[in-house]
Amino acid sequence: MSTPLVEKRLTPELMIQDLDAFMAKIEAFALMLKLDLSFAQADHIALRINDRDTAEAAHEAWSQYGKVISQAKINGRPIIVIAFEQALESRGWKIECLELPYPAEGKIYPTESWEHVEFVIPSHAETADEFLADLKYTYPAFGERFEQLEEMGVKIKLSSPKGEGERLNNPTVAFKFQGVCIKLHPHSLKRIVESEQA
Repeated sequence: MSTPLVEKRLTPELMIQDLDAFMAKIEAFALMLKLDLSFAQADHIALRINDRDTAEAAHEAWSQYGKVISQAKINGRPIIVIAFEQALESRGWKIECLELPYPAEGKIYPTESWEHVEFVIPSHAETADEFLADLKYTYPAFGERFEQLEEMGVKIKLSSPKGEGERLNNPTVAFKFQGVCIKLHPHSLKRIVESEQA
């Protein structure tokens, strides 16, 4: 096992050990947002790495845990998606895929580790604004809290990221707070990858 992964606690074994603690933060953050995600599909988990060599080592190490189902270029950098042979289980969720983005030019993350979890909240929304409206309707308590989130220090980002060849719109609403990020979207990563290959 390459040493930078061991030194940075980025080997799959060490990261899996750290998963419950990270998912507890996700759970606490969802509670603060007034989003009950206990029944939502935890579609995939993403890690953040700051340099290309470490990303390549992580890519190779995590490939032992599943199959690479996508290597799309999004915003000019490769984003690898690995579907686990056995879903990662934590705090009642089963996580099917890992998203491993190669580092973006000139962007340094304060910590290299688990960074966000994306949950699927089914919706027919085509845009991020429509999807946010759906979320407020589905989760009325979240709808009421929404206006206070920025004052609480939560960063909110609406986007519609699209890889080359994707046929399915997957608008995203992301919430970030103290280094933890929750992203919500209407379709699973597996469906998006299937739409690319259609």
